[in-house]
Amino acid sequence: MSSDAEKRKQISVRDIADVENVSTLKKYFNRHLHFTLVKDRNIATRRDYFSALALSVRDNLVSRWIRTQQYYYEKDPKRIYYLSLEFYMGRALQNTMLNLGIQSACDEAMYQLGLDIEELQEIEEDAGLGNGGLGRLAACFLDSMATLGLSAYGYGIRYEYGIFVQRIRDGEQIEEPDDWLRFGCPWEKARPEYMIPVNFYGRVVDISSGKKWVDTQIVYAMPYDNPIPGYGNNVVNTLRLWSAKSPVEFNLKFFNDGDYIQAVLDRNLAENISRVLYPNDNNFEGKELRLKQEYFLCAASLQDIIRRYKASVGPNASESRKSLDSLPDKVAIQLNDTHPSLAIPELMRILVDLEGLSWDKAWDITRRICAYTNHTVLPEALERWPVTLFENMLPRHLDIIYKINYLHLQDVIAKYPGDLDRMRRMSCVEEDGEKRINMAHLSIIGSHVVNGVAFIHSEIIKRDIFKDFYEMTPEKFQNKTNGITPRRWLLLCNPALADLISDKIGEEWMTRLDQLQRLKQFVKDPAFQRNIQKIKQENKFKLAKLLEDDYGVKINAYSMFDIQVKRIHEYKRQLLNCLHVITMYNRIKANPKGNFVPRTVLIGGKAAPGYYMAKKIIKLFNYVGKVVNNDPAIGDRLKVIFLENYRVTLAEKIIPAADLSQQISTAGTEASGTGNMKFMLNGALTIGTLDGANVEMAEEAGHENFFIFGMTVEEVEELQKTKYDALKYYKANPELKLCVDQIQNGFFSPAKPEEFKDIADVLLKWDRFYTLADYDSYMKCQDKVNETYLDQEKWIEMAIMNIASSGKFSSDRTIQEYAEEIWGVKPSWEKLPAPHETINKN
Repeated sequence: MSSDAEKRKQISVRDIADVENVSTLKKYFNRHLHFTLVKDRNIATRRDYFSALALSVRDNLVSRWIRTQQYYYEKDPKRIYYLSLEFYMGRALQNTMLNLGIQSACDEAMYQLGLDIEELQEIEEDAGLGNGGLGRLAACFLDSMATLGLSAYGYGIRYEYGIFVQRIRDGEQIEEPDDWLRFGCPWEKARPEYMIPVNFYGRVVDISSGKKWVDTQIVYAMPYDNPIPGYGNNVVNTLRLWSAKSPVEFNLKFFNDGDYIQAVLDRNLAENISRVLYPNDNNFEGKELRLKQEYFLCAASLQDIIRRYKASVGPNASESRKSLDSLPDKVAIQLNDTHPSLAIPELMRILVDLEGLSWDKAWDITRRICAYTNHTVLPEALERWPVTLFENMLPRHLDIIYKINYLHLQDVIAKYPGDLDRMRRMSCVEEDGEKRINMAHLSIIGSHVVNGVAFIHSEIIKRDIFKDFYEMTPEKFQNKTNGITPRRWLLLCNPALADLISDKIGEEWMTRLDQLQRLKQFVKDPAFQRNIQKIKQENKFKLAKLLEDDYGVKINAYSMFDIQVKRIHEYKRQLLNCLHVITMYNRIKANPKGNFVPRTVLIGGKAAPGYYMAKKIIKLFNYVGKVVNNDPAIGDRLKVIFLENYRVTLAEKIIPAADLSQQISTAGTEASGTGNMKFMLNGALTIGTLDGANVEMAEEAGHENFFIFGMTVEEVEELQKTKYDALKYYKANPELKLCVDQIQNGFFSPAKPEEFKDIADVLLKWDRFYTLADYDSYMKCQDKVNETYLDQEKWIEMAIMNIASSGKFSSDRTIQEYAEEIWGVKPSWEKLPAPHETINKN
């Protein structure tokens, strides 16, 4: 803030609650308890109180929501459509109160009613709409698009069951259904009036005007709208989720001819499309239901987008606006990975078959509208659908893809005459073995921009996996480094730190995260350092209590909290972390009186149900933890806890308490990461490889404020050219050899000596991620971590530098770049009038 006067003008979400707002909220709360839930205080449960509070908060959203949509209709801006199979939203109640600026009023209202708002917040289920990074990024982007005042819509699927609830039994992951909708969702609004038919199967026939898709099976897509409030600007955008509904009609004759039961069962089969979210194990498998989900999302969303475009045309619009010629000026579609890539042939089908446009005109419109974000460099994770599946389920789309590919290859051969191998490499249709459609290639061909999600990732896709495409159309390729919303990942989850920052530099950082740079002036301020340390310690006390309550393990709250939380996958190298834990254990056992820096190692994440090795890694960590935590010689110098059922809500408790963040993937395998950014923003230091966004984070904070180890991308590529010999590293390092031998020989599983032999075999024989090659560098770096932690003044200085350097990693910055450089719109940062104020129509 430039002056105290300007500071007073700012509206803080932490202001003292307004008496009138408190009174109104109490009135809303009692009204919903009585008239919506039909309960009184004598019989109401805590869940009823949560529902009444959520509905009261939703009442504060509704007028803003309607106002926002009216404003978009009147202004007719270019609309942004973000298509994603996942939106990992977490809980909505606290985030909504915070963004609306009514958190204090709600807190006071509940207090006056004799209720604890924190207890009520704990009742809310995490929305089961995502797996991890890709879905959480989509959620952060929605928050930023609303905060920046963009006319934006998210489109996804309303999964009845989320990925799964993870339980740990005898160290093993057990999957239980994530029935997150069993008590309903207070935020969503069903919109049956906008139900849309989606076609599957059938056949294609020639007609005078072209092609027609006939004899299809229809499933209806029922929309459920969820409000997405911007921060402090009265903007409320929409996340529209589709639920599959059967079109089967019943009549009384079924009761007589015995087919009624079968008809009901057939109806349920159609509705399976939106029944469950597929776990992401970075290993693509061509399952028919998954392809159905992808097309279901694209077909429903595209029809809805065209409907909204036509509905927005006023009577005084130009002729081009009334036609579809202006579609690229009013519509931008972002494909979040290849999952929604069927939007490209679906839009072509709509424009050519239904709207009667010429192929060339439709193709020009489609390419100008669509843009594609790539999220992975792992070849096995790229979607490749069997042609036989397409022929059966989406025959018209296969025709369209073949034509897109034919015309694309004509362009390739025109530019590179005679280069048949390049044609083969760049084709959408792969013919080595089973004939398949390469969806990444389709996404690149059908989009006007392709972007990676961190600088190093974008460079890898240009020089490696999409090298041919980059050479042919370099102007298409961009980088958009990921970001996180500072509202949820600091203001909401770490309010004490947020308050301290605001006291020092004002509140502008909440929407202008680059303002955190101003904290650098306090890096060596002893009072500021003490406050940062005190807040971190208080967060550690809270987490220590939660761990003792939930896991029965008493930990040293003054130990270093060393945390790795992310999806369990070999490329993320949880095994490297485990080798370090075992090494620490062995060192303490060998020198019980030694001076060791106490550590509490926390690891969390889900393994895909069919991913054998990932589930073995979870079991190994739990077995190692059992040995370590129960060894009296170790005491509280080392504790190991596997965090059951890691999710957004748990992350909000863990991240503020972290001292050390483990981001240790093999260089060149992690596209970006966003967990690394959340830890950085909350003052944890990172130990990591130069992979994904780690590279830019280290550049921003200074390499001296990061713990960097391991091979670079270039060194990994060089190692790939030779035959990687894991045994060389195993034999050369006695500490490493002991760790692997203990895993292999049943030291941690004496009742089942062979339990973890497969893990040892992978490490020594088949490890594609070179875990043992980086072990020595990792251990030396961990020794440096210990040395630095002993110098708390230096550690806190480094933590402050990390917080102050986090500004680049706001999703607001990322979305602003998408808006201006891909979608062709400028964020308005506009604050709409509050519901009681008049909209200025000028």
